[in-house]
Amino acid sequence: MKRKMKKIFYILSLFAVLTAFSSCRGGDDFTESIFDTSVPVVDETKATYQFDKWLYENFVVPYNVDIKYRFDLSASDLNFQLTPADYNRSQLLAHFIRYLFYDVYTKYAGDDFMKLYGPRIFHFIGSSGYSPTTGTEVLGTASGGVKITLYNVNEMKPYSDGVTYTGEDINVLNHRYFHTMHHEFSHILHQTKSYPVTFGQVTSGSYDPIGWQERDSVWTHQHGYTTHYASSATYEDFVETLSSIITDTRYCWMNRIINAAAMGVRQGDKEDILELIDSLNINLDAPKSHWNNFTLYEESEYNDQTDEYDPTNRYVLDVHRLLPDTRTHQYQVVNKEATAYVDQYRYKKLRDFTSFKDDFLPWVKISTDDDLTGINSLLKKIDIATKWYTENWGLYAYTLRREVEERQNKINDYLKNEVTIYDINNPKE
Repeated sequence: MKRKMKKIFYILSLFAVLTAFSSCRGGDDFTESIFDTSVPVVDETKATYQFDKWLYENFVVPYNVDIKYRFDLSASDLNFQLTPADYNRSQLLAHFIRYLFYDVYTKYAGDDFMKLYGPRIFHFIGSSGYSPTTGTEVLGTASGGVKITLYNVNEMKPYSDGVTYTGEDINVLNHRYFHTMHHEFSHILHQTKSYPVTFGQVTSGSYDPIGWQERDSVWTHQHGYTTHYASSATYEDFVETLSSIITDTRYCWMNRIINAAAMGVRQGDKEDILELIDSLNINLDAPKSHWNNFTLYEESEYNDQTDEYDPTNRYVLDVHRLLPDTRTHQYQVVNKEATAYVDQYRYKKLRDFTSFKDDFLPWVKISTDDDLTGINSLLKKIDIATKWYTENWGLYAYTLRREVEERQNKINDYLKNEVTIYDINNPKE
């Protein structure tokens, strides 16, 4: 019996938080504030004073952003059983948000950009927003372009002297927090300046707001989507495309490109594929690159007369390696992006590929069908989304991607030299 895979998705709460306060007292002179301004903005008597002071200096003053790391029941989703975020991990996540999110946008869009368009509240939740009914887990939510809630903070790798963050640790950060943040922030931007209608027309017939979580990665990519959740709605597809460019690994992108192109490409799009690979900074000539190790399978149909499987013209790709399951006589695809299974009796192995550049382009099918999805649709949507990003905001998605990558490569130096984790039992001396 196959184990049901847990699906992970993102939720955007589309309700507006538009509260305005106004006063009209023509001719009156300004008077002193009715509030007690003698109360300090950071309470020096609290055991969390040092971290609260750091938050005030790094988020409140420059960006008017409130990092809510203390559990707030009234601000939480009561549909889930939730726990508070760990104090030390909250500090670490706040540092990462500044270094890998705010500082990146500020560097390329200027000092005022995040002040104008950035979220106003980050709400940290320690546990998962898991729904046993649907088998889905919420990674983050956004409310009216004002608040972003991040779950599962307590699953972060803790940091202390001598602890180093590995590439896998960075992947977890991207998957659980930063993909979500760029996703939700892109929602804020497109709600301010609408994205082109042409984006949703590329794959208009296959969006499914209800059954998207049942789709596997091979189907998702072969129909022109970056992720399962992207296939739920046009606006989710748009922000998933941008967020995937900025945060997803080269290996993850190589999976998408190979899967999507298996259905075929038009002749003129081969150069576009190579241009995309170049923009993603993927080195095709690296002999030991794991994205160069994939296998092409030919699907077969069972013949009752011969008791054998006859090959057809459909293809399936394993983009990394297969592990045999002697119990089910199946091979499970071992990579985080794919969830498909390859039945060893149903699929005939055609050949192994060891070089993407030399072997991929010759065998990929050429089609003149204008309705063809897959890599052509993916290329179209990437082009529309990145042009919108540049024309409306002066931002280059691939430049942000490279900046994030460079900062992640220096993450241990940043932790060692810039990060102090304050003990909750060590208030201001």
